[in-house]
Amino acid sequence: MLSQPFEKPVRVWVGLGFPRQLNSVVDAFRFLTDWCGNSPEQRAAIRACKAALAGDIDAETARGILVQFARKKDILVEDGAMPPVTTAGQLWHI
Repeated sequence: MLSQPFEKPVRVWVGLGFPRQLNSVVDAFRFLTDWCGNSPEQRAAIRACKAALAGDIDAETARGILVQFARKKDILVEDGAMPPVTTAGQLWHI
């Protein structure tokens, strides 16, 4: 099993808006398997991480699929980004 580092870490929002940095394929795999859900994007990212850990694909390919998953779920931390606002956090004016 190869724990390949990413050239650039991937940062995702977790919990109540806390960023988490994923530095390697192993970090990404652990994050994805802990993530509550079973979407096609999540399954694809898990498969990509498994393939990277087996040495079948490179870490950057797995990283790209992870980034697609994080964007789809709106948890990708872009440079200077704030955590996504949920409906529960919005103020309603009548």
